[in-house]
Amino acid sequence: MRLKDKVAIVTGAGSGIGQATALLFAEEGAQVVVADIDEAGGKKTVTQAVEMNKSAVFVHADISQERGAKEIVEAAQREFHRVDILVNNAASFMQKGLEASPDDWRCSLDTNVIGTALVSRYAVEQMKKTGGGAIVNISSQSAFFAQPNFLTYSSAKGAILEMTRCMALDLAPANIRVNTVCPGTILTPASHQHIKRVGMTLAEFEESEGSKTILKRIGKPREVAYAVLFLASDEASFITGAYLLVDGGKTAL
Repeated sequence: MRLKDKVAIVTGAGSGIGQATALLFAEEGAQVVVADIDEAGGKKTVTQAVEMNKSAVFVHADISQERGAKEIVEAAQREFHRVDILVNNAASFMQKGLEASPDDWRCSLDTNVIGTALVSRYAVEQMKKTGGGAIVNISSQSAFFAQPNFLTYSSAKGAILEMTRCMALDLAPANIRVNTVCPGTILTPASHQHIKRVGMTLAEFEESEGSKTILKRIGKPREVAYAVLFLASDEASFITGAYLLVDGGKTAL
């Protein structure tokens, strides 16, 4: 087991990539703190972990609020007495162009950028007490190319790439590695919302988006989770400040 005796926080773990990551971490021996604003989804993730005889707890929190970010880390300390790994997966999927209002921008930045920074801040305080740790931020392929009406989302995900580099530099003396995973098109609940918004069928979406990749398909949450697992584990002990694209080769075209 690659994460035996480790304590991991996964934000946005109530569905999609976050849920897949939390469950894979549990399978690999980690005690997992499942954090999400979606109470039903978060509790479902914990139930699935417990059914595998794994240790997991749920924290209902909104990371766009400092209190929520702090509560997540406090729960990890209370339940498991340390923090070794943080996966900043929680996201706002606000996708608008220049028509975006100030509230739209706040919705995107408060969760994707500020929320990521806040949870990291409190998790790092605990990691330093036990000699280090690993942070994996979740960015996106959208940080690498332009898409119509994606200004709010792509800007936030691009910011996460630079945050990762800066955090890696600042935290290296504390033996904390920081990397980011950049998923391509993955079939998640957020994808289903996008499909509905643009008026496509699932089959049309899979054909359209899959054809844009080298592998000619879209991805699965578990495939992203394995990349996160690698960067969070000691197997990546000499990797920091890096990004790993999990996009079926789309950005290589």
